Amino acid sequence: MLLAALDVVPSTSAWSPSIGLVMIICNLVAVAIGYYGIKNPGVGPDLPAGKPAMFKNFGVAELLATASFGHILGAGVILGLSSSGAL
Repeated sequence: MLLAALDVVPSTSAWSPSIGLVMIICNLVAVAIGYYGIKNPGVGPDLPAGKPAMFKNFGVAELLATASFGHILGAGVILGLSSSGAL
């Protein structure tokens, strides 16, 4: 109720290539964290497409987990950079 009385509107940025680049970088960081941090890699089903030898134990579960974490991380980074005026 108090926020409605103050007429507070969150600052959001429209999509731009710089925001897309931040999201890609955050997803790559999340994949790197997941590659070294997942305790039992390769337990679930394998990816249907070809992949580099580096990701031999990187399956569907690992891809979904790291991509989900990357998007959460990216949303936070984008909101933080947007509110500070860096984006």
